[in-house]
Amino acid sequence: MADMTNIDSTTRPSSEDKSEGGSGSAPAIEEARGRNIVIRFESKRCIHSRNCVLDAPEVFRANVKGPWLNPDGASTENIVAAARGCPSGAITYERLDGGPAETPPPVNVVRIRENGPLAVHAAIEVEGVGAMLRATLCRCGASTNKPFCDGTHVAIRFTASGEPPSQPSEPLDKRDGVLAISPVSDGPLNVRGNVEICSGTGRTVARTKRAAICRCGGSENKPFCDGTHARIGFRTA
Repeated sequence: MADMTNIDSTTRPSSEDKSEGGSGSAPAIEEARGRNIVIRFESKRCIHSRNCVLDAPEVFRANVKGPWLNPDGASTENIVAAARGCPSGAITYERLDGGPAETPPPVNVVRIRENGPLAVHAAIEVEGVGAMLRATLCRCGASTNKPFCDGTHVAIRFTASGEPPSQPSEPLDKRDGVLAISPVSDGPLNVRGNVEICSGTGRTVARTKRAAICRCGGSENKPFCDGTHARIGFRTA
């Protein structure tokens, strides 16, 4: 039988939670070990996109008391697909059946969520944090888990289009590789590496190798920084 880890009901993804935001104080990383796969869940990174409970409901069991992760509840491939559908990177996995580990995507992408965070999918290196493949980064300025989103944009009713206008840009000669993200103290996210910045519907907003991304919530040129953070006294700590 799988070792299905307990997670407090306030932090597990909920089928009743219609927002992207999440909060709570579960242990840093919860783990459940099955016959063929280990599932790991980092509650502080969860934005309740609900992909997991919709794509693999017998594995990620919402609104239950006690154990909610059931790594033997579906095929390994189905669990892998559900985990990879987690935009925040809160869900990761380790295969025990000799199958391939998750690899970086062929195209580095930053997706702009309507009234919400930036969803990044790449070989990400976040300064001061480390390597990851998926992350959702705060752009409302109010997260208590910066540079990551913690759902505060919902509580403060942050408003920012997920469909900003496209900017002129040429196709990149290379579309993958390491995407380095450096949070500037009291300032933007400096992004270095090949990346396509896309709207919520997938339209290309910009192709670039370097960008300063707004995270104070005040730029008039979202998702890009326009210096507003200095004028409004934005603080990251």
